[in-house]
Amino acid sequence: MKLKKEDNGYFITSKKSFEESIVNSAFVKQAFDFAYEMVYGDGFHRIKRSGGQLNRTPLEIFQNTFQGKLAEIILHENLKLQNIEVDEPDFSIHGKGIWDETDLKANGKFICVKSAAFFSNLFLLETKDWNSEGMYIPNHDISKIAVYDFFVLVRIKPDIKNVLKGISETKENLWQEIQKTNWFYDIPGCCSLKTIQHVIKNQYIIPKNALLNGKTKMDAENYYIQSGDLHHLDRLYSDLKQKTV
Repeated sequence: MKLKKEDNGYFITSKKSFEESIVNSAFVKQAFDFAYEMVYGDGFHRIKRSGGQLNRTPLEIFQNTFQGKLAEIILHENLKLQNIEVDEPDFSIHGKGIWDETDLKANGKFICVKSAAFFSNLFLLETKDWNSEGMYIPNHDISKIAVYDFFVLVRIKPDIKNVLKGISETKENLWQEIQKTNWFYDIPGCCSLKTIQHVIKNQYIIPKNALLNGKTKMDAENYYIQSGDLHHLDRLYSDLKQKTV
């Protein structure tokens, strides 16, 4: 289902309420250590989003990296609990020009994990990062590119932007605020590559500078799926448990 459009405004019409589960504190520490090293250590992340115009500060990049890696760890644990064979999340620290080949690999299938704050109801993919076949194109080494088989949205509570708002960016300060916070998650749904190809073909796009729900200005153009239109996670579990040939 497409968003409701009024002039430059786009409005969500298909939502899923946040159904919280507690995040294991060990997962929080893993995500923190990774994000800190990627941003303030030897790693590298783009200052701008693909097609974006705003320069992200180191703190904003840290927030995004922490949330994204925490989402991967959470989905990894959920797959393990379903007795699905899944590779460990990648905690290696990459320099400039080096990209992960995939977020998670389970039973030979590749999974793209996208994170969002708990109040979000959109699964977003920046249009400049994807070609018409649903291939992630920032990976410039064609021989290593693997098209994702599945896409999953993980939402995190609270919004880390509010947790770390105005904080001094020492490792001790960042960890103190994150450690004392109770973290929750939900997984509102998933979809397959076929769905992503349908979204791209039929131009499910929210443009750059558009206003989402009348208040949030989009920094970059994105493909989208509304959370209420995603499949239940059981669909992912079922597909991954099927024997691969």
